[in-house]
Amino acid sequence: MGQMLIFGMGYAASHLADRLTARGWEVAGTTRDGRTGSIAFADDLSVLAALRSATHILSSVPPADGADPVLARYGDAIALAPATWTGYFSSTGVYGDAEGAWVDESAPVKGRRPDRNAADAAWECLRGDIRIFRLPGIYGPGRSILDRISEGRAHRIDLAGQVFSRVHVDDIAGGVIASFRGPAGVYNLADDEPCHQNRLVEWGCAMLGAPLPPLQSLDEAGLSPAARAFYAENRRVANGKAKRLLGWNPRYPGFREGLAASG
Repeated sequence: MGQMLIFGMGYAASHLADRLTARGWEVAGTTRDGRTGSIAFADDLSVLAALRSATHILSSVPPADGADPVLARYGDAIALAPATWTGYFSSTGVYGDAEGAWVDESAPVKGRRPDRNAADAAWECLRGDIRIFRLPGIYGPGRSILDRISEGRAHRIDLAGQVFSRVHVDDIAGGVIASFRGPAGVYNLADDEPCHQNRLVEWGCAMLGAPLPPLQSLDEAGLSPAARAFYAENRRVANGKAKRLLGWNPRYPGFREGLAASG
């Protein structure tokens, strides 16, 4: 079994860690505060020691303050580490707005966040064994439209033609594990059913027996800037490359199956 070092033990990375641990892997991960069972990100000696022993390295840390904090602090050490596999959780946001069209890994990087675009490119160039996983909206247990409906935070937005892709957290872990025996490169991990967010809200309300939220404009919904920005881009994310080269297929190809496993 391998030894994985994960920078940033967030939602998706922690799920992956659990899957690997169950398979007998040794997994170390960094957090900002070095909470129990993790390494403090700023603990250089411990992080460098973990890099020297890791067979696999993954970063799930997004850019902050205009830069990638992992590359800024440990990029040189990661480039020289003896690991045989390196991965980075990027975002399909690097594709920018496609006006509802399909995008695959050959689409130009033109997202509205230069720091995210730059981090994606920098990781791709860092090592020859790098796998860049471009992820759309992530959902799963404790983090889905079902939770927002239950908490009264779900919205239906009157924006015809708007389409989003998403991926269940378990399928991210499955894609990463599949890549251990696949070639390096950039991979979209997304489900097979891009659709309007309203369809998830409506399906989720039916599952929970909850009333539908009113149909509102973006202005009426009073969304946060981050939530409003979610609706500024419109694209369908193609996942064919991961299927062909990694032998990966999403366990939850659509939101119905995914939400049934997220309650």
